[in-house]
Amino acid sequence: MLHHKSALALLVFACLAVSATAGPAGERAFANPIVRGSYPDPSICRTGDDFYLVNSSFEYVPGLPIHHSRDLVNWTLIGYGLHAPRHYAGEVNLVDVQSNGGIHAPSIRCRNGRFYIITTNVYSPAQGEPTRMVNFVITATDPAGPWSTPHVIDGAPGIDPDIFFDDDGTAWYVGNQAPADPEFNGQGEIWVQQLDTENWRLVGERHLLWRGACDGTWAEGPHIYKRDGRYYLLIAEGGTGLNHAVMIAVADDIRGPYLSNARNPILTARHLSYDFWVNSTGHADLVELADGRSYMVTLGKRNDVARNSNMGRETHLVPVVWEREPFPWKEVKHEWPVAAPDTGRVERFTPLPFADRPQHRRNAFADDFDAESLNLQWNFRRAPLPGSYSLSDRPGYLRLHAKPEVIAERGRASLMGFRQTESDFEYSASLVFAGDDENVDVGISLVQKDNQHLLATVTGTGEGHSLKLTLTPRGEAARQLASARLEDYAGAIILRVVSTNGRYRFSYSLDGGASFTPFADTDATHVLSLGSYTGAYLGLYATANGRESAAFADFDWVRYVAYER
Repeated sequence: MLHHKSALALLVFACLAVSATAGPAGERAFANPIVRGSYPDPSICRTGDDFYLVNSSFEYVPGLPIHHSRDLVNWTLIGYGLHAPRHYAGEVNLVDVQSNGGIHAPSIRCRNGRFYIITTNVYSPAQGEPTRMVNFVITATDPAGPWSTPHVIDGAPGIDPDIFFDDDGTAWYVGNQAPADPEFNGQGEIWVQQLDTENWRLVGERHLLWRGACDGTWAEGPHIYKRDGRYYLLIAEGGTGLNHAVMIAVADDIRGPYLSNARNPILTARHLSYDFWVNSTGHADLVELADGRSYMVTLGKRNDVARNSNMGRETHLVPVVWEREPFPWKEVKHEWPVAAPDTGRVERFTPLPFADRPQHRRNAFADDFDAESLNLQWNFRRAPLPGSYSLSDRPGYLRLHAKPEVIAERGRASLMGFRQTESDFEYSASLVFAGDDENVDVGISLVQKDNQHLLATVTGTGEGHSLKLTLTPRGEAARQLASARLEDYAGAIILRVVSTNGRYRFSYSLDGGASFTPFADTDATHVLSLGSYTGAYLGLYATANGRESAAFADFDWVRYVAYER
């Protein structure tokens, strides 16, 4: 008979891959988003037949997730740009960073066998003190890592930098900043300056390039490309919400002047109904294939509920064609990219980039904690607390120690999780907990932010054990939604939450999964991404609620299966 882990793993992973999706017209298609879950602000590069993608990670550690693909629609997480304490305990502070701070809008580029990621860490020291924008570069010869210690670029204002290598090898830093004479709050402008990549410093004169096609309304996320002998400047404008858009301009010299495309924006959802299946599309990056075709990656938010999504902003893909202006009266007829040329919008289904390479959805995640290191899918809110977890104390289990810390703004706790990828899902965890301290809580978590989460935890009562569901609503004090005494509890329990039809249904099993007892039924929008940069994370939690404790929980396995709508 199969070990309980193996039997469940086989069941779960039978659901991992699905056949290529059929589009509305029956053609072989891929489905957007191509990278599901909280993966916003995508940047992409190609080397040969390999594509690499990096996304913002904000206050989560490890930071800067890096995916690999050979067909643009099937992506595998291969590592992180910020993967060690030396990356996030210095000037790039991810130890006590504020919510929605941290790593913003990276750009990934490759030149002569070396990979570069340039990005911003946004850190607010304390209330009333100015926010620090630390712009830095990390490098690697293998995008899976290891990556270098951050090279901080002094004197570089703003956020969302890009690095551009010209044909002569000159490197340019492309950034954004508030103008010296802003016409309104939130106005931005794009600038460029040469970058000395030996000493990692800006050199020469700084050149102001463009305030965007809408007077610089949150002009950010710049990328520069060279094509047709000219320099193309692609930016995000309009803010990262419903008015998000992609704009482009062109110049004969990298230092300008830049001419705005008269057809801007080249991609947006601002002209569509607020109820279109995806909104907030923008912050894009272009990639050219080996055969000369072009594609664009862009963020977007699925309209699953109330024009929002528990997954927050995700990575989508659209085809791009380049068209030269047809106007006979123009002496110079510029070539411009046309995003999603058939419809002008991000579609749920789009013909495959490579017809012989179907998309295979990976709709499940399982971890038996049998490896010597954590699965790459796991993240922490900020740098993990020292000694908060172990994979070696009890081989085959994840031991999570009940530290005094609780989930709090700028705080760290014994909390870890992975990205939610669909509104409908089933998530379960098997744990062993023999402690009877009524100050200790161990269990599963559904987290949007420090001030917005759900916790299903086991705790001691002095006379046994109980299960409780605790909600911390956005901006409100925590409150208990349900509790139940665990009769016949023998130290092991499976906790499960099923999300369907806008409801979370919690249950538990004391007999190894042979049967489940319903526990609580609540709204699934408690972790909705309302204006948040990030999506929901499902995970594990242990706390001694402010007291020192030797208690811990041993997690045997976790299972997650997502169901596409």
